[in-house]
Amino acid sequence: MIELSGVHKTYQMGDIEVRALRGVSLTIEPGEFVAIMGPSGSGKSTLMHVLGLLDVPDGGSYRLAGREISRLSEDELAAVRSRTIGFVFQQFNLLPRTTAIENVAMPLLYSSNGSTPATADTLLRDVGLGERMTHRPNQLSGGQQQRVAIARALINHPQLIFADEPTGNLDSSSAQDIMVLLQTLNQRGITLVIVTHEPDVAAKAQRIIRMRDGVIQSDERVGGPFGVSAAPAASVAEVPTGHLTARELRAHVRQAVRALMANRVRTILSMLGILIGVAAVVAMLALGSGARESIETQLASMGSNLLVVRPGSRQVRGVALEAGAVTRLTLEDAVQIGRTIPTVTQVAPTVSGRGQVGFGNKNWSTQVQGTTPEFAAIRAAMPVVGRFFTEEEERMRARVAVVGQTVVRELFGDANPLGESMTINRVPFQVIGVLPEKGATTWRDQDDVIVIPLSTAMRRLLGKDYVDSIDVEVSEASQLEATQDAIEALIIREHRLPPARQETFEVRNMAEIQAALSETSRTMSWLLASIAAISLLVGGIGIMNIMLVSVTERTREIGLRKAVGARRRDILAQFLIEAVVISLAGGMAGILLGWMITLGMAMLAGWATTLSFWSIALAVSFSAGVGIAFGFWPARKAAALNPIDALRYE
Repeated sequence: MIELSGVHKTYQMGDIEVRALRGVSLTIEPGEFVAIMGPSGSGKSTLMHVLGLLDVPDGGSYRLAGREISRLSEDELAAVRSRTIGFVFQQFNLLPRTTAIENVAMPLLYSSNGSTPATADTLLRDVGLGERMTHRPNQLSGGQQQRVAIARALINHPQLIFADEPTGNLDSSSAQDIMVLLQTLNQRGITLVIVTHEPDVAAKAQRIIRMRDGVIQSDERVGGPFGVSAAPAASVAEVPTGHLTARELRAHVRQAVRALMANRVRTILSMLGILIGVAAVVAMLALGSGARESIETQLASMGSNLLVVRPGSRQVRGVALEAGAVTRLTLEDAVQIGRTIPTVTQVAPTVSGRGQVGFGNKNWSTQVQGTTPEFAAIRAAMPVVGRFFTEEEERMRARVAVVGQTVVRELFGDANPLGESMTINRVPFQVIGVLPEKGATTWRDQDDVIVIPLSTAMRRLLGKDYVDSIDVEVSEASQLEATQDAIEALIIREHRLPPARQETFEVRNMAEIQAALSETSRTMSWLLASIAAISLLVGGIGIMNIMLVSVTERTREIGLRKAVGARRRDILAQFLIEAVVISLAGGMAGILLGWMITLGMAMLAGWATTLSFWSIALAVSFSAGVGIAFGFWPARKAAALNPIDALRYE
């Protein structure tokens, strides 16, 4: 079964080169019980590690079950350890936070070899621990822990068991029980190789090999075979080495959750960074999306293809103008703009001022605008209830009013305002309509307004001879700049303005303002998202740090898992899944926290927020991506560990 020829193994300890094995040649037949003895430093443990595929020789030939071991890939070596070899260690090497039955069943994660979790139950009963299956290692005696280790070694029906000082940490009574158990296994046909320095333990074997200074000094047969035919050795070629199956993936996820729950405080602290980052992403995206929608709504309320003509600044290049120097706009200007410029579709001159509004025993100070019926279409202000005033009412200076939502709320509450009579600066007006909700801007509440006929405002209420602005609707967006130039030329011509006074009025292109506001909104959204992404990055670094600590703390566990058959990708998957589970759990909690923050911002601060499915999907994807990205390096580091180096780690 085992054939060694001229095997060498050298270790480098600092500047010192240690030759642990010096040309060892050895043959072990199936079904033999072999004891390897020798003082410390003789090379007996190194020989067992090489035989058990926990370490690789530097030279020589090692054939197991007829196959040259040096030609096997790393995955094939892991598969042989899983299905052909069982290990019993002096230090037991049980996972501390798992039960006895979970420790025994652990190798099934990497290769069932026909076994099921029920097999672990049966094996524990066979070794006399039927009533201790749910006990953790710290609740078991040394002898009981070694029995669990033996049951674990048997779970995949190995043909070969290596035992490294199996009685070294046991009292004499427990040691005797363990040796009886090992002899029983050998009688069943299992090849047994033990390393010991105790003569009474070695005396139980059929063959004793003594080593010193890395060479075999003697090879003595002290007893005959037990009379039971050896089990046939498994062929290495029969061992599957495929990718992770769905069953293995589910088992890895369960194992990851169990490992994380065993360190709840550390797991929660790891999740905290992702939780805060995802909550920030969700809240920031909701805030940015809400702000963008609010701006878009406000932009829509301005109307489309709109130019606004206003009197200019009272200063030109920092120099104050004399009284009357500012160009005053007239009704005739509005008429000429609409009549002479072909690209203009509608014109609405407007005057405005403050007004004290009264209804019953309630008073409210609001903005009063006087305009023409075209204003409703130009400014997207068609009443949601009632109607807008007509040209006839505007010409007759009718005392009718269309009120904004804020005015309705402050004066009329839940009552229907249509047909009610109210006063504006003590002048009675009849409410004929309610304007659509426009929302608030940074400078004023657009719903805190009353719109009345232009002639009524100028002659009966505000006493103005000039208009404050002229809204101009252009037929096509592509004509805005040309129309703007035409309006400027018309005003200069009609008012006979010299070059020095051509800056005393302005024509605002609302499309440019809309574009600027939209760009500002996008910039703010990206800024908020960047801040949130930095939070996630910090959380990811925290996960990487915790996972690196976890790899260091669990180095012996990694060595044990590799000893029982874990492939490199199994270890990689284990730690990577743990990182992803932390990230996803933190991400889900972060989504909930982000949703609560979003509600708080909307309810307490009155900010516009919009929580979309895509922002949640992005947060989940990002958190999983962070787990994969920042968990990969620690997982790769764990997967690259040499089994024996990991088992020796202190």
